[in-house]
Amino acid sequence: MAGLAQYSDVIFDFCDVLVDWQPRVPLEDQVPEAVMDRLFDRNDPYGFWHYDELSDLGWSEERVLADYAEHHGLGNSVQADMSAGDDDERLSAEAALEAFRLYFDRQRLALVGMLPGMPEIVHDLDDAGVRCWGLTNFTVKYVEAAQELFPPLRLLKDVVVSSAERIHKPDPEIFRRAINHFGVNPAHTAFVDDKPWNAEAGTAAGLHGIRFTDAVALRAQLFA
Repeated sequence: MAGLAQYSDVIFDFCDVLVDWQPRVPLEDQVPEAVMDRLFDRNDPYGFWHYDELSDLGWSEERVLADYAEHHGLGNSVQADMSAGDDDERLSAEAALEAFRLYFDRQRLALVGMLPGMPEIVHDLDDAGVRCWGLTNFTVKYVEAAQELFPPLRLLKDVVVSSAERIHKPDPEIFRRAINHFGVNPAHTAFVDDKPWNAEAGTAAGLHGIRFTDAVALRAQLFA
């Protein structure tokens, strides 16, 4: 039994709340581990994670790949000045760039499923008459793919996506836009996000920010 719903509306983040997103999965068995490690190196200021944020802000895949190439010495003007001693670095960068391109071709595979217990929570909220929404730092392409792959996500009434808005959480403006777009009363609306700073930003916007840890803990906060 679900219990009594505590809110009239619940706004969900996507990644690591509703959806299990594993960006290395599309490249598994496709490229060597060393190439993946280079692409996903968090110490690279112009690596995957830098461009993941820019994708969430609306950069196209083509722009991301071109900028990655430029910052890793693969632009035409840069290549002309490279010495033979740079060949290994250039080949490594080229392999990572091709892996990045392959990632975009196969990115749906990064959506490996919904997090345990979350389909049931979304269904129970919907059955209780609670309106469910999405507010995510993601791309429209990814959101549409997730809703196609995972039917419970189609119960969300609407989703505000950072790539379409060209701003992302925790910017207060994206919360204001979501509240206005959804037409919710913040005093009766929960916002669920795995990042504590985003949950805090939701609270600052007047929502009931909930830091997501797992479905069991969340259920206890959404139902009496």
